[in-house]
Amino acid sequence: MRKTCFVIMGYGMKTDYQSGKKYDLDMTYENIIKPAVKKAGYTCIRGDEVQESGVIDKNMYGYLIHADLVIADITTFNPNAIYELGIRHAAKPFATIIMKNEEGNIPFDLNHNKILKYEHAGKDIFASEAKRCQASLLKLIQAVDTNQEVDSPFFQFVPGLTPHTLPEGDFNSIKSEGVRQETHLFDVVEKAKAHMKASNFIKAAAAWELVTEKASNDPYYIQQFALATYKSKDPDEHTALKEALAIIKRLDADGNIHQDPESLGIKGAIYKNLWSLNKDPEALDHALESYRKGFRINTDYYTGENYALCADLKAGIEPNKDDQLYYQVEAKKVRREVVSIITENLRHENAPQRHDFRWMHASMANALFGLGKDEEAQKHENKFRGLSEADWEIATYEKSKKQLFERLGKANA
Repeated sequence: MRKTCFVIMGYGMKTDYQSGKKYDLDMTYENIIKPAVKKAGYTCIRGDEVQESGVIDKNMYGYLIHADLVIADITTFNPNAIYELGIRHAAKPFATIIMKNEEGNIPFDLNHNKILKYEHAGKDIFASEAKRCQASLLKLIQAVDTNQEVDSPFFQFVPGLTPHTLPEGDFNSIKSEGVRQETHLFDVVEKAKAHMKASNFIKAAAAWELVTEKASNDPYYIQQFALATYKSKDPDEHTALKEALAIIKRLDADGNIHQDPESLGIKGAIYKNLWSLNKDPEALDHALESYRKGFRINTDYYTGENYALCADLKAGIEPNKDDQLYYQVEAKKVRREVVSIITENLRHENAPQRHDFRWMHASMANALFGLGKDEEAQKHENKFRGLSEADWEIATYEKSKKQLFERLGKANA
């Protein structure tokens, strides 16, 4: 019988609140964990692939207790992943592997465990690193299979404990519930992503709404629901933006939005679009502040580019000349930072493998246009257009470029 590996980790884009950096953990799962587990001869199941009709906690606890192997990725220290790792350590003395991005400290209670570390580029994992880590993880899984050494600190330091067991019949029932069907969270997420790529934002918003109902506390799904909602312009643009704002503000309740650059970027985009629609100065102020916070948390080029644009737009409506000058200088300063950040990223030999490679060129183009380096900017724009994967991506770029050119009094190319 094929052995089962249960994977506990965050999924989608997550923020490490210690560093402010964002990591797409789906890249870790798809490029490292899943291939290595399958090569080792296991059936690989991640938490969001567990059947959602019925009680998800029952399924999760069943897998944590009964699975032959558990792999826990604690990158960003996702609270759910840490909690589930604790349950596994309390239930089983061995066959638990911990993984983490190489940056950041390890919590004291785990720093004596062997942890497989890897390099995550943020929105992607480079092919060479993925290949290296697959091999390392496969070797580690095989060693765990062979040696069955105690890796749970609970069983290491409290001798004489009896591992928890789950009757085979109960677990077989759980596994039968876990067979993928249309109601699976994983399948709905995949459909939502497909609708996003096809620019069908009305269907994407409906799918993300269903996902958030099933995983109501996950910031990534709330972010995607808000993004698809405002891009849907359904039933009209203003209503969609207001609905999207209400969705993203759900993250205000526990303070996530104040430290998460992704949430701040989406919030900024909503307010920036409200400004474009009705020229409400308050909306522009909110957009400016959201992008400013996001950029200062982790100097991300995307939030930086939009922060600079909003600063230019703010300069255009300020009655006070000193304030006008301040925002103009701030916009130029931030654009220089953005150019420096992207230039450094593009120098990396694995840059073309990055998930956001095309967006680096888009942001570089707008930053250079804002600095008056039009010829160089046009080269990056051409690269972005050639790499773009969806019509909405070009439309988003062109909208920002149009706003910039109108503010600077340039003819839009």
